[in-house]
Amino acid sequence: MQSQNQMFDDIVKMVNGAAGTLAGMGREAEAGARSRAREWFGGLDFVGRDEFEAVKAMAAAARDDADALRARLDALEAGAASASPDASPAHVPAAQAELSPAAAPLLDPAPMIDEVDG
Repeated sequence: MQSQNQMFDDIVKMVNGAAGTLAGMGREAEAGARSRAREWFGGLDFVGRDEFEAVKAMAAAARDDADALRARLDALEAGAASASPDASPAHVPAAQAELSPAAAPLLDPAPMIDEVDG
């Protein structure tokens, strides 16, 4: 009876050793896969969250500046138009000044820029 217990003990030790070896192989495989994934993703042009947030803030500031400049330009054009009602605004090309008011928004690049930013 003692010999059977010894045999079972040896089998249990062998199975435990095999399980430990398999677990170690699994950990090594996982570490290798993570390493390869980091190398692959590192080669792509991904940005970190902090870089993305910084660029997003810069874009928002630039958009605010553009809106402020557009408002200032509109105010200057309104002042120039009230000073000389016969003169057309300087920034409007002659071809666009001759168009009907309904066609003028089609030539304005601002909506296209907003669609790209959106």
